[in-house]
Amino acid sequence: QVQLVESGGGLVQAGGSLRLSCVASGSISSSNLMGWYRQAPGKQRELVAAIASGGNTNYAASVKGRFTISKDNAKNTMYLQMNSLKPEDTAVYYCRLTNRMDYWGKGTLVTVSS
Repeated sequence: QVQLVESGGGLVQAGGSLRLSCVASGSISSSNLMGWYRQAPGKQRELVAAIASGGNTNYAASVKGRFTISKDNAKNTMYLQMNSLKPEDTAVYYCRLTNRMDYWGKGTLVTVSS
């Protein structure tokens, strides 16, 4: 079993920055795919960014150039640095880890005011 706990959400003005963290614990293998997803009210959950165990990254077009995903393997922690935030970035942000199974955190709310 793997447990994922997100933190770092909050209220920020448009143009501001936040850094989200996702701490993983439990049976974590060295080979996995981790990612950040978000779900805005009334919308489907969508991929924001993903990072493979080898370090390759992938971003949604809407956040490319503004968000940066990274991870610290020694701390079993993944990060999402979010800059130049926009009101449309408002959502609950979820952490996901995929190896032989799929694990999700409970999410952290990001609210961007205009």
